[in-house]
Amino acid sequence: MSYFAAAVVRVDGGWTASEVNLRGATDVDEVAERLRDVEPDADLSLLFVEADDTYLVILRLDEGEDLRIFGSDSAYAEESRLGALLVGDLKTSVTGLEEVDEPRPAAAAGGEESEQPAVDPEADPVGDADILADLGIPAQKLLRLCAHEGMLPADVTAEVCLVLGCVDTVEELREV
Repeated sequence: MSYFAAAVVRVDGGWTASEVNLRGATDVDEVAERLRDVEPDADLSLLFVEADDTYLVILRLDEGEDLRIFGSDSAYAEESRLGALLVGDLKTSVTGLEEVDEPRPAAAAGGEESEQPAVDPEADPVGDADILADLGIPAQKLLRLCAHEGMLPADVTAEVCLVLGCVDTVEELREV
């Protein structure tokens, strides 16, 4: 299973991004350590792990501590070793997504949605859906993004980073 892992870290109010290699990681604590190593003095570190245009996992460290994790679908733990490592220990399914009439985000990849695999609207999100609430993305919005048909994990990451103000730095990583 292929993946893309982008660390987005905030130091002194500014964001930087870098790709993180997760190969060989033996547990989620080692993944957190790799995130810390990106910028040890960061006041906020986020890691977006996108797998096979299907799964998204977000890890968060505040000042290098208090690891919080959100996964778009618990099935990722059954699909791959990396998925088991990242979300396998998350037992709490996220529930309570209320249908609210809000504008749906457009898929960032363009108009050929029929050729793109869709994020499964029947997915079982796990972990801390409030992981980005203090950054302007409440749990309900994050869950809606992940459940929106046609939204790929990369699209969700782009929407989140747009709110954070670091979308350009993450998109530059994709182009490398």
